[in-house]
Amino acid sequence: MSNTVKIAIVGCGGIANGKHMPSLSKQANAEMIAFCDIIKERAEEAAAQYGAEGAKVYDDYNEMLKDGGFDVVHVCTPNDSHSEITVAALEAGNHVMCEKPMAKTTAQAREMLEAAKRTGKKLSIAYQNRYRDDSLYLKEMVENGDLGEIYYGKAIALRRRAVPTWGVFLDEEKQGGGPLIDIGTHALDLTLWLMDNYKPKSVMGSTFHKLGQRQNAANAFGPWDPEQFKVEDSAFGFITMENGATIVLESSWALNVSEFGEAKSLLCGTEGGADMKDGLRINGEKNSRLYETMIDLGAGGVAFYSGEKETDADREARLWLEAVQNDTEPLVKPEQALVVTEILEAIYESARTGKAVYFE
Repeated sequence: MSNTVKIAIVGCGGIANGKHMPSLSKQANAEMIAFCDIIKERAEEAAAQYGAEGAKVYDDYNEMLKDGGFDVVHVCTPNDSHSEITVAALEAGNHVMCEKPMAKTTAQAREMLEAAKRTGKKLSIAYQNRYRDDSLYLKEMVENGDLGEIYYGKAIALRRRAVPTWGVFLDEEKQGGGPLIDIGTHALDLTLWLMDNYKPKSVMGSTFHKLGQRQNAANAFGPWDPEQFKVEDSAFGFITMENGATIVLESSWALNVSEFGEAKSLLCGTEGGADMKDGLRINGEKNSRLYETMIDLGAGGVAFYSGEKETDADREARLWLEAVQNDTEPLVKPEQALVVTEILEAIYESARTGKAVYFE
């Protein structure tokens, strides 16, 4: 591959403008040469701001894939189209970075994984919270055995009142759900990855529609329209792994809770514990005394840290492009992201049926 990775963007809306395109524009080895959106004006605006000279604009991704000329496709569309576009892009000979979650359903996610294996192309999912300084430091601690055997984890994605009121977030058909599949997916991915445990045994779940029908509700993004609010406002899961480890998943867009936070993990092991409540905090027992330690992440020494301030999104873009150019494994593997989707789907199914879901 040449020194420059040529990239196509499918979906030029919020997440593309908020993360993908700004981060890719900072990479010296990246060049965005094609932009596609069903609203062509959005693709034109993206091309004008981020595109290389002569960048092409499309409103049909099939036409874009047919023209080709790029190495990588970033899929930044609603959840229900992730699988269809990703599979087509892989089969057209491109590596793919797809926004989270991997897909709306497990069946769709499996189609993506199978296509990646069939074509030999790289597929990664945009779980950028793995690339945070605290996440990388804690991952290194876990790999070094500092926490011992981790047998309990909590995946936290709680908002008190921050319901997204734009795009298709409130559309169950397009998204597949609400806060669980939107922000709960980040917390679950982070926790599974930190624990390095991808073998679920059973799942119990609950979803609630308790606050979404309120008129003129307090909300960080302004009042939502109750008529449009078709998804849960909070969801919770109890996950048991094959080795007996347990994970509790908490997610909400609207919940009467005083302590809240997104994409945070709590881990409990035989030799110590960790949480991300107010920074990265490690706890344990030493010399017959209990201790807590706050990790200073401003002092450098974090894996992948280059000495300059780099956001998690920028680091995600850089390491993804390096994996493509160097033909190495991306940090987020599709097999891992598939397990996240399987568990999310099981929580929704359990909430719907009132029964536990068991994995083969």
